[in-house]
Amino acid sequence: MDSENSTIPEAENPEEFTGLKRGKIKTIAAGIPAVISSMEKVIGEAGFSRGMKALWSLNKKGGFDCPSCAWPDPDDERSPIAEYCENGARAVAEEATAKKLMPAFFSENSVSDLAKLSDYEIGSKGRVAQPMFLPKGATHYKPISWNDAFGKIAASLKSLASPDEAIFYTSGRTSNEAAFLYQLFVREFGTNNLPDCSNMCHESSGVALGESLGIGKGSIKLADLYEAEVILILGQNPGTNHPRMLSALQKGKKNGAKIISANPLPETGLMGFSNPQTVKGVLDMDTALTDLFLHIRINGDMALLKAIQMLLIEEDEKNPGSVLDLDFIEKNTIGIEDFKLHIKEQNLDELVRISGISLIQIKETVEILKHKTKIIVCWAMGLTQHKNAVDTIKEVVNLLLLKGSIGKPGAGTCPVRGHSNVQGDRTMGIFEQPSDSLLQKIEENFGFVPPKEHGLDVVNSIKAMYTGKAKIFFGMGGNFVSATPDTTYTAEALRKCSLTVHVSTKLNRSHLVHGEEAIILPCLGRSDIDTVNGEKQFVSCENSMGVIQSSKGILKPISDDLLSEPMIVCRLAIAMFGNTSTVNWDDYEKHYDTIRDAIEKTISGFEKYNERVRIPGGFYLPNCNREGTFDTTTKKAHFNIAPVTTLAMEADDLMMMTIRSHDQFNTTIYGLNDRYRGIYNERRVILMNEKDISNRGLKDGDVVDLVNNHDGIERVANKFIIIKYPIPEGCSATYFPETNVLVPVSSVADKSNTPTSKQVILKVKKHMAESI
Repeated sequence: MDSENSTIPEAENPEEFTGLKRGKIKTIAAGIPAVISSMEKVIGEAGFSRGMKALWSLNKKGGFDCPSCAWPDPDDERSPIAEYCENGARAVAEEATAKKLMPAFFSENSVSDLAKLSDYEIGSKGRVAQPMFLPKGATHYKPISWNDAFGKIAASLKSLASPDEAIFYTSGRTSNEAAFLYQLFVREFGTNNLPDCSNMCHESSGVALGESLGIGKGSIKLADLYEAEVILILGQNPGTNHPRMLSALQKGKKNGAKIISANPLPETGLMGFSNPQTVKGVLDMDTALTDLFLHIRINGDMALLKAIQMLLIEEDEKNPGSVLDLDFIEKNTIGIEDFKLHIKEQNLDELVRISGISLIQIKETVEILKHKTKIIVCWAMGLTQHKNAVDTIKEVVNLLLLKGSIGKPGAGTCPVRGHSNVQGDRTMGIFEQPSDSLLQKIEENFGFVPPKEHGLDVVNSIKAMYTGKAKIFFGMGGNFVSATPDTTYTAEALRKCSLTVHVSTKLNRSHLVHGEEAIILPCLGRSDIDTVNGEKQFVSCENSMGVIQSSKGILKPISDDLLSEPMIVCRLAIAMFGNTSTVNWDDYEKHYDTIRDAIEKTISGFEKYNERVRIPGGFYLPNCNREGTFDTTTKKAHFNIAPVTTLAMEADDLMMMTIRSHDQFNTTIYGLNDRYRGIYNERRVILMNEKDISNRGLKDGDVVDLVNNHDGIERVANKFIIIKYPIPEGCSATYFPETNVLVPVSSVADKSNTPTSKQVILKVKKHMAESI
């Protein structure tokens, strides 16, 4: 074995600055700069011909689904120019890159040396071109055949004392077909340990909506945004995280909608938007987006919503039925009287203080909402990653129920999902808490009894690996160590595993923070042609609004030694079970139509799946809320009562939220610039209020260390540059994954167990270095 380097691979990005440059905060999102940035990335990575071929088919009917966010495509005609955004183009560029990592690369670069690079540098190396294996005690990955890789994984799984000693993670990129097979394999193996990226993002939304409205998904269609009278955006930055949403908001605004945005940062995409596909957009003549911006404190959303509800109820009592939809409330909800009593007991001045919003602006919001019923509320991680996240989202539901704004055109709930098929994976059964109906269908259709005991989510999986209760980690996509909280703890958990396996397209840090042995299984991407037995295959995905549509790659794969995710699952299952399996894995490997036939028999809403998925634009899954019904225990929507809670903070504490830069999607770093915020060539920064900087005897440009002491454990992120920024006092913002080390694995949202990445209490301490 190689032994010349025994250094433990780094779990975090290097504590080195890359050369901060400052610019003006932008007031307009997209426009010509976005087009230029997209083209530079695509041509630089894939070349002109390959890159433009990919972009031409991206999100087109009959093309391939964007590997970036889950924002839906229009149901009607799609843009003849470009049905994608800047980040979608970058995601395709990353996947379509002509750079590939052959065995020589791994023999020349040790795991330890690669781990010293930043996530950006690691991801920029290229696509993994063949299966790679890291033996116990080795310092370099070595090539391995697919058969040997599957054999090693199967032997390791068989050696476990219990199936529950294995963890099977899923990222949101995985197709419906692959996700269905994956959960089927895991349950035939004998466990429900199926954590996924939903556990870290919209799990709070699923719990809140499921308990209060009967379905853990949003209720609107894209066209509802065009019909809405009011669109309220909470805890979301669409300009960076879901740029195509801006076109829908702009269309809704042109049709008369008022847009209210509440966010701790005055994000560019919330304030203005230039659509590069219009003449006015090219000339920056059509930019205004938000009508009312509410500069809210971090986690002030529940207090804001309660204050709005209090004033709406007071207005309605002057003339009953003039503000609240009393008929809707009577027919469709329970708990209204108790809810009203709860709201009347609140102290308005205290709600104003906690929210950080002036009473004047709250009254402006009420005036906009008062006589409107077509109201949509959109939200993302700014609501879901707090200790009180589930109750806060139920407060969103309370507001919509008061106004009768669910189950009608132009109204409803809109949790904006992150990764492109994260919602579809859950629909396919990727969940550690499977329903009885799913388990019954699996038993009926596949001839084995699936485990009924609930499995482990992300946080509990990390703890299980750390304590030795779980010994094998298998990741279907994603960059687990960079995406998860408490980086040092999570890295140590992975290192305690006997085997870590990652199905991936590109190299990432999770390949470098590994168990005793490690395997990389390189897979096809969305843009790659997937040919089985001489026939081109397609897969399908579900977007944020419940549309199932096909995705068919059009680029020649960069290597002949790649397999699709469905094929990887089938071959692993065959290696694992041999002739003992009751599942026809051989058939699923031969043609993906057979997988969809199995899905149709097992998952509700997929009748005539193979027929309907071939319809250009796909089809909608059933949604009870959209149809005006509520699949709760009472068959009615539930008003929720919850107190406004705040975290105890010392005078010199800051509440930190992690955010993305504009050159980033989830843990994938496309570049070092955050163009909209005027931050260039640097990611190790902390955005702070001017008064907070001064009160601590610091100044803009100082280098500081960030310290969290949750549960008496000191977590430190060293060397961050202070940037004065318009953020409320007592609040701060940093990029992830660089500060995930500060997010305690033991600090989670009630009920959903989601890490509280938007609610981290820290102290800022001057670093030994001076200022930048």
